[in-house]
Amino acid sequence: MRSLAVASHVSPFAAARRRPRSSASGREAVSQCLKCERNQDRPLGALRIGYSQGSSQRHGSKNLFTPAAAVSVEQIEVSTYLPKGDMWSVHKFGGTCMGTPQRIQNVADVVLGDSSERKLIIVSAMSKVTDMMYNLVHKAQSRDDSYTEALDKVFEKHMSAAKELLDGEDLARFLSQLHSDISNLRAMLRAIYIAGHATESFSEFVVGHGELWSSQMLCYAIQKSGASCSWMDTREVLVVKPSGPDMVDPDYVESEKRLQKWFSRQPAEIIVATGFIASTPENIPTTLKRDGSDFSAAIIGSLVRARQVTIWTDVDGVFSADPRKVSEAVILSTLSYQEAWEMSYFGANVLHPRTIIPVMKDNIPIVIRNMFDLSAPGTMICKQPANEDADLDACVKSFATIDKLALVNVEGTGMAGVPGTANAIFSAVKDVGANVIMISQASSEHSICFAVPEKEVAAVSAALHARFREALAAGRLSKVEVIQGCSILAAVGLRMASTPGVSAILFDALAKANINVRAIAQGCSEYNITVVLKQEDCVRALRAAHSRFFLSKTTLAVGIIGPGLIGATLLNQLREQVAVLKENMNIDVRVIGITGASRMLLSDTGVELTSWKENLQQEAKPADLANFVRHLSENHVFPNKVLVDCTADADVASHYYDWLKKGIHVITPNKKANSGPLDQYLKLRTLQRASYTHYFYEATVGAGLPIISTLRGLLETGDKILRIEGIFSGTLSYIFNNFEGSRSFSDVVTEAKEAGYTEPDPRDDLSGTDVARKVIILARESGLRLELSDIPVESLVPEALKSCLSADEYMQKLPSFDQDWATQRHDAEAAGEVLRYVGVVDVLNKKGRVELKRYKRDHPFAQLSGSDNIIAFTTSRYKEEQPLIVRGPGAGAEVTAGGVFCDILRLASYLGAPS
Repeated sequence: MRSLAVASHVSPFAAARRRPRSSASGREAVSQCLKCERNQDRPLGALRIGYSQGSSQRHGSKNLFTPAAAVSVEQIEVSTYLPKGDMWSVHKFGGTCMGTPQRIQNVADVVLGDSSERKLIIVSAMSKVTDMMYNLVHKAQSRDDSYTEALDKVFEKHMSAAKELLDGEDLARFLSQLHSDISNLRAMLRAIYIAGHATESFSEFVVGHGELWSSQMLCYAIQKSGASCSWMDTREVLVVKPSGPDMVDPDYVESEKRLQKWFSRQPAEIIVATGFIASTPENIPTTLKRDGSDFSAAIIGSLVRARQVTIWTDVDGVFSADPRKVSEAVILSTLSYQEAWEMSYFGANVLHPRTIIPVMKDNIPIVIRNMFDLSAPGTMICKQPANEDADLDACVKSFATIDKLALVNVEGTGMAGVPGTANAIFSAVKDVGANVIMISQASSEHSICFAVPEKEVAAVSAALHARFREALAAGRLSKVEVIQGCSILAAVGLRMASTPGVSAILFDALAKANINVRAIAQGCSEYNITVVLKQEDCVRALRAAHSRFFLSKTTLAVGIIGPGLIGATLLNQLREQVAVLKENMNIDVRVIGITGASRMLLSDTGVELTSWKENLQQEAKPADLANFVRHLSENHVFPNKVLVDCTADADVASHYYDWLKKGIHVITPNKKANSGPLDQYLKLRTLQRASYTHYFYEATVGAGLPIISTLRGLLETGDKILRIEGIFSGTLSYIFNNFEGSRSFSDVVTEAKEAGYTEPDPRDDLSGTDVARKVIILARESGLRLELSDIPVESLVPEALKSCLSADEYMQKLPSFDQDWATQRHDAEAAGEVLRYVGVVDVLNKKGRVELKRYKRDHPFAQLSGSDNIIAFTTSRYKEEQPLIVRGPGAGAEVTAGGVFCDILRLASYLGAPS
């Protein structure tokens, strides 16, 4: 065994020149570690850890924490100049990339495939190893005996990896070094166990071994190919100084000197170096803290003025948002240094902000690549390209969020114009060690609010109440308020500063997603816009904002209720048109749920519309309307949600108010809600007008004809409605258009039923109730407050046939009334008139009615054919002599579904799609 000169880690690639030395005894090692503990009380500059000179001579060992290079390099004359510039390519491979022997070999292949003249490779420890090493220290200082078993697992992991990757003399050398290192670590951990404490130096020395072992294995793997490759222990080169809790700053001048000296000894074309670890100016091993391997790569890239630093990881690049929250997040091709910095600060998994500093000063690009998909080009972080278009879509590069925050609001009239108030507030916050994430102040200086982590807000609140006790008692401050359960959403983009309208688009997207903003902050650099909102709204807000800038202008998540005749036709129309809408109009319609009476089909990202019928039969769940709506409302993939009710069910219609209140838009041809109880209708419309949630129902009157929209257009432009009269039933239009000559009434009804124009029971049409519902809808749209019971309806079902138990019985008995109908037709024809079944809204007299009327043959209502509807609007602009007429097919699944489809597109337009 070697001595416990563990920091004098002998390079396995110098083993032929420097043979392993024998180890000190376990007792001597423990004594040495305890001596180190006692020395911790000395000033840093006086810290000396090592054996006495006699011991050192006896065992041939150097100081415990002093790298060999710190002694030997100083004595070597620089004979080889360290080249700098574009000939260098720096690669950093993370723990996932180095996770298995096969992956280490893949890394070696990538390195060998790089055509750069010189390559510097920085590696992390194998996956999970750094955590295992931290756990070793924790167990030892907790006096948990299982630290020995944990150390054995570390040894087994690396031994088995080496045996699979290496062979021959390379394997023997690595295993010899591994055995020696594990023996030394065992002695050190025993000392920590006895002391019940580990200093920072001890801990960082222990955890840094993972990088030593992974880098050695990679170096051997590259050497197997015959390439010239040297191994670098970066503790011999990188010098850092503490700059704060868990932070260090590189000493570039000293590090460059040491790199020059190191290179003079081993001027290889490929250098494999340890990430994460470094030394203090006193040559004490330390680390660059978490994410330190990226930092190592950036520092070394700066030292050699590399052409590029490539960070290899397990993702395709930097996403426009967290893909775990936004499944539609896209890979960004480029980012500026400032954008990457902002994203990192706000929690985006890009790079640690300090990683960017070394390369930014030398304009060295960083490229994020996927080790497991070499075809992916990745994301380049570099100086902002001068020719990048500053359009609204390109200026916002990404969105990031921070959760579990609290908003602290300090408010009072006594703050206005009083110097030092902000200083007093944030001095109190600083004294409790809280981290302020964001600050916002009104220009009136009446209030200041700021966000802090939830776990720190209690201490902040107590400190502020103590600091401003007198001001609160005197009323100069009105309150110190804490708002829990907050999150931050940040929009990041360098070009936001020069692009008008970005804030408007962001806040418009949030408003249309029904998101309330608590606080706003934006620096004068305009690199980011930060908003504070409820944590429960954060993911929805993130998706709404991301959708607005990165996806189609409008993305709609649609739930279809009732895949019957109209619903199925609508789904088929969507299937044929969704690709066209996305390509030509930037409208992305995703049907994420279909429910019938017994089955429902759910999807998080979109039902396959080419096979929805089969999937509804084979993959569906039992229908549950509450769960169906919950699936839609809780699916935060898409910010805009719409339920399309294609039923005629009053129970389904009774839920519209609750759905709108949840922020779900509603589109329907179902007349039951708008013709139901007046108070419920008024409640529904009041909610619709007071929110950004939309309720469209064009197809409730006239199927696909623009009846509702025409009426609204007249009213909104100031016209005064006097009368609305029309043939509103396609079924009854067909019947009376064909009730001519010698044809009997029963024959025409039978023909209409067989052609599918009527309901299964024709009495549902002939009763006039459906027409009455349309009349009441138009009356209410015109401002009349009428109930359905206020509309007199002339039923076409003879009193004697209303009691028939079935449609078949009714159809059998209907011919007995043909003579009565023939008489009415004869009387009309004798007067040069025709029979038409109409609905009338008499706005002037505030009433409506449904009746069978006679019209002259030259009247527009007499000119109809087939199942056409016709509606005449008499207004102050459109006089009785020449009313505004809307005419066209008013029945049938195709036109009704088309009307619903038009409402979907109208919703998209309201939400921001191009017109």
